[in-house]
Amino acid sequence: MRQRGKGASLKPNSISSAANHENSGGEGENSSRDKNVALIAKRSSYVVFTLFVLVIYGSWGVYHYQFESLPAPLALEHVGKRGFSEHEAMKHVEALAQLGPHPVGSDTLESAVKYVTEAAEIIKKTAHWEVNVEVDRFHVKSGANIMVGALFKGKSLVYSDLNHVVLRITPKYVSEAEERAILVSSHIDTVFAGEGAGDCSSCVAVMLELARGVSQWAHGFKNSVIFLFNTGEEEGLNGAHSFVTQHPWSDTVRVAVDLEAMGIGGKSSIFQAGPNPWAIENFAAVAKYPSAQIVAQDIFSSGAIKSATDFQVYKEVAGLSGLDFAYVDYTAVYHTKNDKLQLLQPGSLQHLGENMLAFLLRAAASPSLPENKAVESNEDKAIYFDILGTYMVTFRQRFANMLYNSIIMQSLLLWTTSLLMGGSSAVISLALGCLSLVLMWIFSISFSVAVAFVLTIISSSPVPYVSYPWLALCLFGAPALLGAFTGQHVGYIILESYLARTFTERRRNLPANLRTTLAELDAERWVFKSGLVQWFVLLMLGNYYKIGSSYLALAWLASPAFAYGFLEATLSPTRLPKPLKTATILIGLSVPLLLSSGMVIRLSATIMGTSIRFVRNPGASPDWLGNVILAVFIAAVVCLTLVYLLSYIHISGAKVPLVVATTSLLVLSLVAVWGGVVPPFTEDIARGVNVVHVVDATRVNGGDLEPVSYISMFSTTPGNLIKEAGHIGEGFACGRDRFSDFVTFSVNYSCWTEKDAGIGWLKSDIPSIHVAKDTRGENRETQVVIDTTISTRWSLAINTGEIEDFQLRDADSDELIPLGEKSGVDGWHTIQFSGGRKAPTKFHLSLFWSGNSTRTTSAGDEQLLRLRTDVDRLTPPMETILQKLPRWCSLFGKSTSPHTLAFLSSLPVSKVMCGFGDSMIGENQEKRCVVEEASQVAELFPTTSPEIVVREARIEDCWEVAETHCSCFFPEYSFPLDFVLRFDRLVGMLFGFSVPKGCERTCLVAVIGSGEDEFYIGSDDFKIGGLEGKISLNKGYVAGILTVDTVADFLPRKGPLRQRSRTLELVTAFVEYIARLIFTSSHRLSDYLLRSMEVWRGVAYISNVAVRENFRRKGIAKRLIAKAEAKAKAWGCRAIALHCDLNNPEAMRLYTGQGFKIIKIPDGANWPHPRLSGDVKFNFMMKLL
Repeated sequence: MRQRGKGASLKPNSISSAANHENSGGEGENSSRDKNVALIAKRSSYVVFTLFVLVIYGSWGVYHYQFESLPAPLALEHVGKRGFSEHEAMKHVEALAQLGPHPVGSDTLESAVKYVTEAAEIIKKTAHWEVNVEVDRFHVKSGANIMVGALFKGKSLVYSDLNHVVLRITPKYVSEAEERAILVSSHIDTVFAGEGAGDCSSCVAVMLELARGVSQWAHGFKNSVIFLFNTGEEEGLNGAHSFVTQHPWSDTVRVAVDLEAMGIGGKSSIFQAGPNPWAIENFAAVAKYPSAQIVAQDIFSSGAIKSATDFQVYKEVAGLSGLDFAYVDYTAVYHTKNDKLQLLQPGSLQHLGENMLAFLLRAAASPSLPENKAVESNEDKAIYFDILGTYMVTFRQRFANMLYNSIIMQSLLLWTTSLLMGGSSAVISLALGCLSLVLMWIFSISFSVAVAFVLTIISSSPVPYVSYPWLALCLFGAPALLGAFTGQHVGYIILESYLARTFTERRRNLPANLRTTLAELDAERWVFKSGLVQWFVLLMLGNYYKIGSSYLALAWLASPAFAYGFLEATLSPTRLPKPLKTATILIGLSVPLLLSSGMVIRLSATIMGTSIRFVRNPGASPDWLGNVILAVFIAAVVCLTLVYLLSYIHISGAKVPLVVATTSLLVLSLVAVWGGVVPPFTEDIARGVNVVHVVDATRVNGGDLEPVSYISMFSTTPGNLIKEAGHIGEGFACGRDRFSDFVTFSVNYSCWTEKDAGIGWLKSDIPSIHVAKDTRGENRETQVVIDTTISTRWSLAINTGEIEDFQLRDADSDELIPLGEKSGVDGWHTIQFSGGRKAPTKFHLSLFWSGNSTRTTSAGDEQLLRLRTDVDRLTPPMETILQKLPRWCSLFGKSTSPHTLAFLSSLPVSKVMCGFGDSMIGENQEKRCVVEEASQVAELFPTTSPEIVVREARIEDCWEVAETHCSCFFPEYSFPLDFVLRFDRLVGMLFGFSVPKGCERTCLVAVIGSGEDEFYIGSDDFKIGGLEGKISLNKGYVAGILTVDTVADFLPRKGPLRQRSRTLELVTAFVEYIARLIFTSSHRLSDYLLRSMEVWRGVAYISNVAVRENFRRKGIAKRLIAKAEAKAKAWGCRAIALHCDLNNPEAMRLYTGQGFKIIKIPDGANWPHPRLSGDVKFNFMMKLL
C-alpha cells in the first residue's frame, strides 16, 4: 500500500490493497507497515460545485426548450389558404381586446359577438367550393346547470338571454359527416376586470383562424368540425352547458376540444384528456410542437386548483372525451387588468394553431371517432407527457401496471437478496439510511416553513416574490436545501458511527484510519440508496392508486438504480466499499431531470402566480398559509430531487461552503425583502383587489329602517391593505370590525369608507324579498317573490337546514330550477344567476320545508334566504376611488365576486312566522299566511347578524384560537409580548394537548363566514390533541372558543381526589357489555341499566371560554356551551362543570341562565383548581345532563 500524506484522497486501488493484505493474513506486517499512514475519504469541493451547476443549468435548459421555445409567427403569404397564420389571428385578438372588458350582460359583449359572427360569415364566403359552412347565432332563453362535483357542490347555476356563435364545417358530398362531429370550443365573454386578451380572446382568435384553414381542407373529411364561440363561461360554464343541452347539433358531437387560458400566452398545454384515450393518442401522433403533462391533470382533478373549464361540462354532462388546452404563462395576471395584448408573447398563437390544425386534419378524416357517453376506465386511461416540447409519449394504464409491477418486483428481489447476504448489519444500515431520509424531510420543511412565518413579520406583503419569482427560490429554496443537507448529514453521522463500530468488530486486521474511511464510504452509499427507497415507496403508492404521474417515480427510481448497479453495486459482502463515482450521479440523474425539471419549474411558477388570488374569503385564512404551502412544496421538491446529489457532499470539502452559500443567500434575500429593495407588485403584476359600493339592506342604521351604504375594499391576495388605503385616502379605515356577507363568500378583513356612499344609487334599486303565501300542514310550503330590480346577475343562498327542496320560476312561469334533490355546503344551497340585458328580474321561489323543521315561532336572526345583486355600474364615489387606486393594484373578477355595485338583502326565518289567516283549505286545515303590503317594506331591511357555525377546531384554526384566547384574557399586552403569548398558546395547543387514554378533549370554535367551496386536506380520524387533523383552505373567521374535556375528575366527593380503581372500571365495562348483549330486545330495561352505570363516567369540564369583543352579546357563548353539552352527552358524562370568576357578573348570569348551579366545595376536598392568579376568586358550577 502506498503511503500518502495526511489529507490525501482515498482511491479504490488503496482499498483493494488493504483488502488483499487482510485476506492474506499478514496482520502483523500490515500493521507495522501502515502504522504511520493517514487515509481519509474526501471528494473535491470543485466536483460537487460542478455537479450543482450542471443540475441547475441543465434544469433551466430543459425548462427553456420545453416551455419557452416558441415557433416563429407566420404571415398569411407564408402558409397559404390552408395553413395557420398568427399574423391573421392577432388581428382578431386586437379587435376583441380593443372592446375592453365584455362580461355577460354588457353592451361590449354584444359587440364582441357581432364581430365573431361577421368573421364567421367571411369564412363561409371564402370556403372551398366543396365545403359546406353553416353559421348559427344561437340564442338561449334560459337554463340551469346543476352539477354536483368539485366547485359546483351545493350550487345551481342559472342563465338566461345568452348568445353564442356556432360554426359547422362539413364536406358537401359526404352526407353522413353531419352525424359525426368534432367540437372545438372557447368563450367570448370576459370578467368585468380585464379586457381578456389571454382569457380568452387569444383562444377565439385561434379558432377563427383554424376555421379559415379547415374550410379549405374539409372536402376530404369524413366528419364535420363544429366551432363553438360561447358566452357565459366566466359565470359558471353556462355557455357550454346551454349548447350540450339545447342545441340540435350537440347530439352529433363525438370528441370535444376546449381551449382555455389561466394566464396569457406561452405554450398552450394539454392539462386534461380522456376519458377515452383516442384523442390524446391521435394528437401525440401528429402534433408538431407537443406540450402535454398528465401531472397537471392529476393536480387539477384532485381539486387542489379551485377552478373549472368547459371541458368538465362536456365530460360530465355530455359524456364526451377529448382534450383541454390552457395557456398558463403570466398566471398572476389572470382575471385582472393586466390580461392585456402587450403581454401576449409572439409565437403563442402559432404554437397552438399548428398543433390544433394537425390534430383536426387527422381526426376529421378518421373513420373511427369514439362514441359519446364514454365511461372512464382505469385500465384504458392514457398516460402522456412530452419531452422537451418535441416528442410525446403516450401509453395505457394497462401497460403501466405491467411495467410498474415488474420494476417493483425486481426491486424487492434485489433488496431482499442484498439484505439477506449482508445480514443484520445491512438491515440496520438500511434503517439508519432511511432515518437520514426522514431527518432530511423534517429539517428541510422546518427551515423552509420558518421562513414562511418570518416573511409575514418583516415584509410589507406576505408574498413579496410574486413579481420576481426567482426571489422565492432564494427565500424558500435556500433554507430547504440547507435543511435537507443538515438533516441528511445528521443521519449520515449516526450511520457512519454505527458502521465504524461494525468495521471495528468485523475487520480488526485493518488499520484504524482505514476502518474510519471505509465507514464513511459505506455510509455514503447507504444514504444514496435511501433515496432509492424513497422513490420505490412513491412508485408503489402511485401504482396502487393508479396515479398517472407515477411514471416520474419510475424514472427517479430506475435510472439512478441502473447507474448504481452498473457502476457501483456488488452482491459480495467481502468486497470493501469505494467512493461513489461522478459518472454514477451524472447517468442516474440525466433521465429524471430531462422528464421532470421543466415541469417542476413551470409548476412552481404557477403556484407563485396563483398567490394573487389565493384568498377566497378575505381575512378568514392567516396570511402565512399560502407561504407555508409554497414552502412545503419547494422543500418536497428539494428532498425528492436532490437526495442523490446531497449524498455526494458528506465526504467532500463542500459542506462548509454549502452552508455558507445557502445561509448568505437566505440572509441577503430577507434583507432585500425587509428593506423593500424588491417590490412585491408592479404595474404588470398587480395585486388583486375588489372595490365594491355596498348597499346593505340587512342592517339597521341608528334604529331606522334604512340601508347602510359604504365602499368596501378587500383583497384576494394575502396581506393587509393599510398601504393601499393610505394611498387612496377618502377616509378609509381597515380592520375586522365590519363583517360583510356576500352570499358566495364572506369578508372578515377589509377597508371601508362611508364618504359620499349615499349617492349613485336609489332605494328603488334595492332588491325585494317578500313572502306571498305560507301554507302550513303536514307538508309546509312557502311562496316567495324576489324582485332583483335592475340586476341580471345575482346570488341567493337558501338555508338547507330548514328547506328540503325548492323550485324557481321566472315571471312568465317558466321553470328554471325543477324540484329534486339539492346538495348543500355548510347548510346552504346557492343559486347563481347571470343573464343578458333581456334576462328576467322577477322570480317566484317555492320553498318546501324539511320534515325535521318544527318552526312555529320566531327564530330570532337566523336567515332563511340571503341575497346579493350585482350591477356593473360606477357610482361617483367609486369613480373617485378607482382613479386613485395604486398602479400596483388591479380589480379581480370571478364568477362569485361582486361587480362594482352590490346590494345585500335577506329574509330571516322570523319574518316567515307571521300571523295566520282564518281560511281553511281542504281536510288538512292548512293555514295561510299572507304578508300585508305594509310589512313588505320591512322585509327589505331586516336586522341580521352574521351566520355562526359552531364546530370542532381544525389545525388551520390554531392561530386564531390562540389570538382569541390571548386577546380576551390578556388584552393589556401589546407587541411584541402579545405575539409571544399567541405563539406560546399556539405551541401549547399543538404539542401540549396530551390526552390520557380513555379521556376525551376537544376545542370548539364559533366560526363566522365559513365559505361555501370547502376543500379539505387530511382525515377526520386523525387528531392532534383536541384539534381535527384536517385542513380547509376556505375556513371562516373564529369569533369564539371553548375547550371541553373529561381529563379532570370533578366528581363531588369528600377527601383527597382519587381516581376510580382499575378493577371497578373493568367490572363496569364488563357489566355494560353483558347488558347490551342480553337486553338488546328489551330496550327499556337495557337503557335503564346502561343509564344507571353512567354515574361512573365522571363529569365533563369547560374551560377557556372566550368571545372576541366585537362579537359579544350575539349568543355565541350560549351556542358554544350548548355544543359542549352535546359533546359531553356523547361521551357518556352525567354532568358538566366549570369555574366562573366571581368578579364577572355577566358570566355568572350567562351560566345561571344555561342551567348551571353553584356547588359548594366539600370541606377537605382536594379538587383541582384552574390555572389562575392567586387573587382571583371563583365559583364552581355544575349542570346535570
